[in-house]
This record gives sequence, C-alpha cells and structure tokens, in this order.
Amino acid sequence: MVELIFTITLVLSLVGLGIILFRKMPDLVKIKEPVFRNKEKAKIFTFFSDFSYELYLQKILSRIRVLTLKTDSKTSGWLEKLRQLRQKRNQEIGNNDKYWEELKKAKDGK
Repeated sequence: MVELIFTITLVLSLVGLGIILFRKMPDLVKIKEPVFRNKEKAKIFTFFSDFSYELYLQKILSRIRVLTLKTDSKTSGWLEKLRQLRQKRNQEIGNNDKYWEELKKAKDGK
C-alpha cells in the first residue's frame, strides 16, 4: 500500500515537472545571453572550479576511519566488561564447587 502511494506520488511529480518544462521551453530557448553578466557574481562559483575530488574523498575517508575507530574502541570496552563478568561468574561457580566438596568431606569424616 505504501509503495503504491509512493509510486503514484513519483509519477504525478514527474508529470508535473514535464508540464512545467513544456510550458517554459519557449522562454528558455529565447534566453541567449549569459546568466552572469557581472564578473563579481561569477566569482561566487569559483569554488566549483577549484573543487578537488581527491581532497573531498580524503576527508570522507578520514571521517569514516575516525568513526570506525570510535566504534572499535566502544566494542572492545564492551568485550572487556563481558570478559570480566564471565570471569566473576566462573569464580562464583568455582567457589560453589569448593562448598560441595567441603560438604562431601564433612559427610565422609563423620
């Protein structure tokens, strides 16, 4: 049901976009002069000419690395706590075994 709603919304949106483009196409064809007449306005978009994909990828990968290191640290802390908890339980079980052994010795000794 949800997929049907999303599909209908997508189709209607694409149809609306097509209608708008069809109506505005003659106006878009008439535009022959550059959008930016002023060089000052064009300087705003110099960021895109200086854009370096390698630098952008490097930043993304370093952020991912930091995130994985944080999660690794967190999971190692959880593992350490689980190991300590298991060790305590093993010690408690070991103490219970000694208790039963002492009872057997006391029973045999009487």
